[in-house]
Amino acid sequence: MSRIVVVGLGPAGPELLTAEARAAIERIPHRFLRTTRHPAAVAVPDATSFDDRYEAEATMDAVYRGIVADLVGAAAAHGEVLYAVPGSPSVAEHTVELLRDDERVQIVVLASVSFLDLAWDRLGVDPVTAGARFVDGHDFAVAAAGSTGPLLVGQCDRASVLADIKLSVEDPGDLTVTVLQRLGLPDERVTEVTWNDLDRVVEPDHLTSLWIPALAAPVAAELQRFTEVVRRLRAECPWDREQTHQSLTRHLIEESYEVLDAIELLSTEEDEGYAALEEELGDLLFQVVFHATLGAEEGRFTLADVARGIHDKLVLRHPHVFAAVEVDGADEVVANWEAIKKEEKGRDSVFDGIPRGLPALLFALKIEKKAAATGLLDRVPPPEGNDLGAELLAIVTRARDAGIDPEDALRRTAAAWQDALRAAESDG
Repeated sequence: MSRIVVVGLGPAGPELLTAEARAAIERIPHRFLRTTRHPAAVAVPDATSFDDRYEAEATMDAVYRGIVADLVGAAAAHGEVLYAVPGSPSVAEHTVELLRDDERVQIVVLASVSFLDLAWDRLGVDPVTAGARFVDGHDFAVAAAGSTGPLLVGQCDRASVLADIKLSVEDPGDLTVTVLQRLGLPDERVTEVTWNDLDRVVEPDHLTSLWIPALAAPVAAELQRFTEVVRRLRAECPWDREQTHQSLTRHLIEESYEVLDAIELLSTEEDEGYAALEEELGDLLFQVVFHATLGAEEGRFTLADVARGIHDKLVLRHPHVFAAVEVDGADEVVANWEAIKKEEKGRDSVFDGIPRGLPALLFALKIEKKAAATGLLDRVPPPEGNDLGAELLAIVTRARDAGIDPEDALRRTAAAWQDALRAAESDG
């Protein structure tokens, strides 16, 4: 059977290669490198690299499976080939896992120094005593699900990976973490950063890892698993690949109305209503994550940016919760909200942000609410007149005074009438 000998290049330069690895490199003439982006790659002369695979394939899984296919083919042609990988072949090396499961070839894996050895030394941590776990940054939310640490996170090679890691932790508190970069090299760097600054100040590369000593709450997995599904659909599904922010507009509107329909079921079909609401909220969340995925592809924003933005907005607009501001009831909360929003957006008027494309009843209601919140309603009452618009506006005012949403009230009444008409139609 043809054979593939796998050697590790160690965590840094050629000086950390084992004697066994050097001997294999010298003995086997047909040599392959997973990537030349490693300080010790120069120790494998006349090698064919798989760097072009990373550019040609749409997903990392396709990259790894393509490498395995090429290696198996080369081994069949030459009888024996050498395959050199960064670090240790036994640590976070998916291609080696795939090769071990491939029955077409014999795999010989030579032990080597891992970046973990240098990491534990720089951190001054005994991983056995500390009960530390190692996880891959690309799969952090799923791999670390349910864990509060301590965690050493490898493969933190892109800013998007750091953003996803940050998003996976719902309650970081005042957490400070250690970033380890290029261990064993002249430009080695070990720094402390706050969790909030993780994806803001760190410039990651392929030799970056992260030490998380402890988390206040376990890592959440479900949201990250969902975003991975959306990313894969975008990469591999022909329909999803064609979508744009503009083409998704009608789907966003449809899903929003389906959520409203599910909410209406809550009062009549409690169990079925909540099940329907859960499902429709998931469909609506898909639209949000899809738009965030498009934003990330365009280099505009990520889901982490969306979450951070709404988090910061809510904190800013609720000073009575997050700062030393006292309010006297819900009306003052709304008034503060409008004042803060006006200043935040740099708008001349609190009425500037009302979309004119809203349904007419909802549009009128929003105007009235903002007028009431700013104290303008008593100074500038609704226009008078006998035309139908003024009468409808008066009905909106009555509804607001009674605490009723006129849009919802009319929709419910119309729906009930529709049901009665259908029943009469069926009766003949």
